[in-house]
Amino acid sequence: MNSTKKVNGTSETPRFILDGMLGSLTRWLRICGYEAVYLGDSSDDELLDRSLKGGFVLLTMDELLYRKGQRAGVEALLVRGARDVEWLAAVSRHCDLALEPSQSRCSSCGASLREAKKETLRDIVPPRTFEAYENFWLCDSCGKAYWRGSHWRNIVATVAEASRLAGPSATGSEQDL
Repeated sequence: MNSTKKVNGTSETPRFILDGMLGSLTRWLRICGYEAVYLGDSSDDELLDRSLKGGFVLLTMDELLYRKGQRAGVEALLVRGARDVEWLAAVSRHCDLALEPSQSRCSSCGASLREAKKETLRDIVPPRTFEAYENFWLCDSCGKAYWRGSHWRNIVATVAEASRLAGPSATGSEQDL
C-alpha cells in the first residue's frame, strides 16, 4: 500500500507534478504506484498553478522554479542527484514513500493496471512473450500490456537500491506487479 503524508495540509497519498528535467523519474514513481504527471513543455507558471490547485508535490531540478514554488505555497522538492535511483530515493525520503513495484501503474500514462486473462492478449503481446509468460496486466486507459519479463529483475533491483539509499522508512516489495 502507498504511504500517506501531510501534503498541502491534508493526510493523503502524495501526487506529483514533474518538470521537463525529470521525465524518467515520472516513470519510476508510476512503477512504484504513485500518481505522477509529467509536464515537460510547461511554463513555470503552469507548473506552479497546477501543483497548487491540484494539491500536487512539485518535483524539479530547477532551483529558480523551486524557490518560486516555495514563495507561492507549493509543496516542492528540489531533486538532486545524477541518476534515476538517486532521484527516486530523494523523493522517497522527502515524502516518506514506500517504494513497491507491486503497486505499479502504467509507466506510459499513469493509469491503473488490472490483471488480464492471457488469452485476451494473444494479438497484443509478441508471440514469444505470449508463449513464455502466464501472468499479464493491462492498462485501463491506454491498453498497454505488461508482464514480468527479464526487465523485472532490473526494476526490482533499482527500486531496492533507491529504498536502501532513502533509508529505513522506505520499504520495497518484490510481490506481483
